[in-house]
Amino acid sequence: MLKPILLVEDNPHDLELTLIALERSQLANDVVIMRDGAEALAYLLRTGTYAGRADGNPAVLLLDLKLPKVDGLEVLKTVRETAELRSIPVVMLTSSREEPDLMKAYELGVNAYVVKPVEFKDFVAAISELGVFWAVLNEPPPGSLRLKRARNSDEKN
Repeated sequence: MLKPILLVEDNPHDLELTLIALERSQLANDVVIMRDGAEALAYLLRTGTYAGRADGNPAVLLLDLKLPKVDGLEVLKTVRETAELRSIPVVMLTSSREEPDLMKAYELGVNAYVVKPVEFKDFVAAISELGVFWAVLNEPPPGSLRLKRARNSDEKN
């Protein structure tokens, strides 16, 4: 069974675009959606409403930088400081082109920093490139390269 992709995005428009781009990249992984950094940390650390979540980490964490409650850099910092989470690949998906944001993300150990392009076709292309990379890492079974379904935070576990 493939590990899920954890997508942390608070902007409904960017969320929808990311899901469409992931679907077009034909990944078979489920997508678990979180709307803020605090919820993402609760999911990852199995606390609060996610205390009963099944063992296992996501295949990749797609993380927005500017999030409510706890920002993406704080989530990244916690992931890298927590032994059980440290090996999760983290891709920062953000509209920030600010050099300090980029530098801080790499200092904290982000695996990739993708600036969300304004043009949808460019965004789909960027996500597709990530999709090809993660599909190779996940080695999905032949014929199963498709997004199965997206879950939001209302569907616990």
